[in-house]
Amino acid sequence: MIELLTEPTSLPFSVALGVVLLLAVLQLVGISDLLGADLDADVDVHVDVDHDLAVDAGLLSLFGVGRIPFMMWLMILLSVFGVVGLAGQHFLEALTGAPWSAWLVSAGAALVALPATGAVSRPLGSILPKDETTAINVAALVGREAEVVIGTATPGNPARAKVTDHFGQTHYVMLEPDNADQRFVQNEKVLLVRSEGDLFKAIARGDHYLPRLD
Repeated sequence: MIELLTEPTSLPFSVALGVVLLLAVLQLVGISDLLGADLDADVDVHVDVDHDLAVDAGLLSLFGVGRIPFMMWLMILLSVFGVVGLAGQHFLEALTGAPWSAWLVSAGAALVALPATGAVSRPLGSILPKDETTAINVAALVGREAEVVIGTATPGNPARAKVTDHFGQTHYVMLEPDNADQRFVQNEKVLLVRSEGDLFKAIARGDHYLPRLD
């Protein structure tokens, strides 16, 4: 099995499985949650703009895109691609006595992996919890509690934070202290008090009394 993984003709499939392993490690340390949040926002297609976009979104949905979190979808796709490719290469080598072109087998594996990923994603999407909506005005996050997840926030130097809206959907935002003498470190919980475009101003949780919006 190790020899199959290290053969040049199996390289695309070994790399795909390696990426899955890397994403799994990142998931454990929490980094892929941030990447997934940004990618999910990019993949969220608004199909009301014109008919062509609606057709594209329908095709993507057929392959499972948008039915489950993007990072989960990507890991399933790469896993199926890697396993199908390795199994196919092993079968073809046993059948013909020599491995086939990696590009040719990759094309076949991709043709299998896309619909297979859609077939797995659709039932998963039906059982995963869903929110009422993921499209909210960012101003609606003002007054909610946020947790700094990356960096240290100081005036003029925002940090990455996560905040949950009233639907239970997690959003990742950039924030900085509203008061010039404050700084917020990683894992610190703060209150969002106002927004300036995509940037939020925050105060320490105990500075002022603001009612929770849960």
